[in-house]
Amino acid sequence: GNWLIYIGNKNLNNRWTWHSELQYRNHNFIGDTEQLLVRTGLGYNLTEGNNNLLLGYGFIHSEPYIAGSDFKASINEHRIYQQFITRQSFGRVALQHRYRFEQRFVNEDVRLRARYFLGSTIALNNTGMADKTLYLSLYNEVFLNLKENYFDRNRFYAGLGYKFNNRLRIEAGWMRQAVSNGAKDQLNFFAYVNL
Repeated sequence: GNWLIYIGNKNLNNRWTWHSELQYRNHNFIGDTEQLLVRTGLGYNLTEGNNNLLLGYGFIHSEPYIAGSDFKASINEHRIYQQFITRQSFGRVALQHRYRFEQRFVNEDVRLRARYFLGSTIALNNTGMADKTLYLSLYNEVFLNLKENYFDRNRFYAGLGYKFNNRLRIEAGWMRQAVSNGAKDQLNFFAYVNL
């Protein structure tokens, strides 16, 4: 399972935002670390709330199992990324498109990757994402390497969430992650905290 905490975006003013997140992923729900991800960034709103450019940095510590054994490797990655997010709303349905370009520094290797995320939230008990809203969350994200082995992965997610107010949302759902040599299913638990 994945435990994800988004602590931000903090509006520094009406144009500038600060983003931060912490993700803790397990091989089998609790106690067997798969990955720890810490990500932050400085964003700029091109229009109020709907179009945002962001420059960010991420530190990722991974502990994948070595094939055919019970032993794990330990890999540290530093990542610089640029992204553009655009949002639209249609009544109860809110859409988000995210385009992200990553420069990944893993050991002595530099890897380039592009990502496209299409997400949607659908308010169930209100006409939009007001306070005290139960909602459905759906997304799909495609990851493409810019060198050989172009297909990196695809993530599909469906979940149910509750928005308490503009500062706090919680969510739980199922994600299917497909990679070139197979796929796996996992549970995700999210807490979104805006400062």
